[in-house]
Amino acid sequence: MISLRPIDLKPAYSLPAVFGPIHCVSLFQAQAKVLAEQKRFPFSIDNANTNEELAFGYALIGNGLYDEAVKHFSSLLQRDPELVSAIYGRGIAYGKKGLQDIKNAELALFELNRVITIEPNAPEVFEQRAEILSPLGRISEALNDLSRAIQLRPLARLYRHRGTLHFISEDYATAHEDFHQSLEMKKSQPIAMLYKGLTFYHRGMLKVSAWMLTLKMVWEVTPVVCIVGKELGDFEAAMDSFQKALLLNQNHIQSLQLRGMMLYNHGSLQEALKDFKGCLQLEPYNEVCQYMKGLSHVAMGQFYEGIKAQTKVMLNDPLPGQKTSSEYLKVKYLREYSRYLHAHLDLPTTEYNMDLDLPGNFKDQWAKNLPFLIEDYEEQPGLQPHIKDVLHQKFESYSLEVQGLLCTADRLGALMQYNTPGFLPNKRIHRAMGLAALEIMQAVQRTWANSKIRVGGKTRLMQWRDMFDIAVKWRRIADPDQPVLWLDQMPARSLSRGFNNHINLIRGQVINMRYLAYFDKILNFIKDRILVYHRTNNPKGLSEVKEAVEKVKKVEDLLPIMKQFNSKTRDGFTVNTKVPSVKNEGKEYDGFTITITGDRVGNMLFSVETQTTEERTQQYHDEIDALYKDLNSKGKALMLSTELGEVDAVCNLILSLVYYFYNLMPLSRGSSVVAYSVIMGALMASGKEVTGKIPKGKLVDFEAMTTPSPEVFSKIGKLWMNLKSLPASYSTLPSVSETFPTIRTMIEVLNTDSSSHCPRNS
Repeated sequence: MISLRPIDLKPAYSLPAVFGPIHCVSLFQAQAKVLAEQKRFPFSIDNANTNEELAFGYALIGNGLYDEAVKHFSSLLQRDPELVSAIYGRGIAYGKKGLQDIKNAELALFELNRVITIEPNAPEVFEQRAEILSPLGRISEALNDLSRAIQLRPLARLYRHRGTLHFISEDYATAHEDFHQSLEMKKSQPIAMLYKGLTFYHRGMLKVSAWMLTLKMVWEVTPVVCIVGKELGDFEAAMDSFQKALLLNQNHIQSLQLRGMMLYNHGSLQEALKDFKGCLQLEPYNEVCQYMKGLSHVAMGQFYEGIKAQTKVMLNDPLPGQKTSSEYLKVKYLREYSRYLHAHLDLPTTEYNMDLDLPGNFKDQWAKNLPFLIEDYEEQPGLQPHIKDVLHQKFESYSLEVQGLLCTADRLGALMQYNTPGFLPNKRIHRAMGLAALEIMQAVQRTWANSKIRVGGKTRLMQWRDMFDIAVKWRRIADPDQPVLWLDQMPARSLSRGFNNHINLIRGQVINMRYLAYFDKILNFIKDRILVYHRTNNPKGLSEVKEAVEKVKKVEDLLPIMKQFNSKTRDGFTVNTKVPSVKNEGKEYDGFTITITGDRVGNMLFSVETQTTEERTQQYHDEIDALYKDLNSKGKALMLSTELGEVDAVCNLILSLVYYFYNLMPLSRGSSVVAYSVIMGALMASGKEVTGKIPKGKLVDFEAMTTPSPEVFSKIGKLWMNLKSLPASYSTLPSVSETFPTIRTMIEVLNTDSSSHCPRNS
């Protein structure tokens, strides 16, 4: 995701900068003389002496002496309170002093408002006022000012600026028009071309031929190609484009930031860290790079450097009225979680439970990405000097048996990768979830042999949640940025209100490309539900409704039809899916809710969500409990049998159990990969190995959520899994839980590079 900040509009008049410290007033006077003679400052008058005095003030601004400029213009205004150029210059100087102080912003706006009252047809004043308004979050007012400036004097620069504000407001269609107009007036504008390309990208039009032709016109626009490669999951193509972009300009901050984020999301943390450090050398106050630097350090177990970087982000308070950045929102949660991880670095993971240790309100607000406003919160202990950072481990430092374990984990983890736009392969996640699958295999096999496990400091038989918790443990350590938390462990108040897992499929002009392949499936389901509703409540008008619904080819076209035939759907409508019970035949549970609101003109919301209430959670838990009990019974019988039918029955039970897990969506993040690693691990325990890749465009969680029954889900899943007999070598693999018993050992193995040692996944 790109970090966008409000635009910093350039002054309408170019002022010469003086290099080095300025001590001699005569240098300013010389500058002022040139400016005055050429009238290269705004609102000059017919008096040469006054013009030179005005120009002197603008020379002060050009050299960064804003307080002196304010004093100088104020002295001129004492002599002539209506001197427009002095009012304007003082307004610019207040703005340049820094909008961190709201008084500067208020004074700047006051002066610019005065100028507009006197000179209502000066486009540069409207542009300058937009520069003040946009960082304050007053985007609508800034847009009005830029529109007025364009009316008075249409310039490529003004269209580009207005397009950028429309882009920030997520009005991508209007932004596209402005960038297009700007480029028509002035061809060579890499930034305008970049954002024009991004307007296609955010509307889900990655492969629009016109855009791709545009990309090929100018080398400087390669960051767009990089983003496209990343979003299409093509890491190699994106890296190649970033390389070209940075060869042209090695100090391009956005390219360093974007490449660093892509490398982090690819699991290449060491390389990502280099980019974030390079970004901060060029722009020390870049909040995104500072946050990502801290995150990268913590993920690799370098807690001291990580928390130092996090603290710098915490000190960067947003301006009054300015939208809080996502990095600022997340950083205190990350710091507290980092401290928790550090304190538990060398304790066996079987001896504590993070879901029980972390305060309920902390987990609740972290999962919801809310501002850190927790009453009576007791901070996690600071870093203890005796607990050292995690050191780098070479692949060769592990025994040959463990090396084989890692190569197997890498191969298994790669099979969990989605092949659909928006999902970049992450080798760190692959390693973690491959190890999770192997640890689950070993734990399930021990359970079927009647052995107990160690959980939360106690020894007992493994329950279904323990099986998933193995995967949760690895997923958490792989990426500490994401809160992977059990929703039913949240405070009772939060659960009673319902905890929603919400996915926007279309929001305004933004299309979620990850789920594009499921739009038609969901549309057909909605159309079917509409006909069922009218068959019951409007039998006379059914044929007319059916005829209208059959013509609908896009989700956007549904809402007008619903409004036409049902006045209750004026503001939108919802449709609920149902999940059949296996335990209680004929009973159904709530699945997910599909919501469509708005209208066809760019402000439609098309979303799905699952609501985690106590009642719904208990219904699904009862279902999973029954399936897990049956699975254990059949799994134990399988250990003593060689019947093929037994294996198939166990396989169906595993997929059915996970079907309900997917529909429940019980985790704040990561439910999909956690569940798939459980599928792979439990199947290996039954003697079957998944060897097939997930098909292009398929999302396993959405397959489960949009499939009418666990039986159908099992059939679909087995089609691509290509199940084969488990190789005998798996039985001799080292114990994952004993080889990596602590967070330190887990981070060490995730940091280890195996690329030159393990066979490359095809």
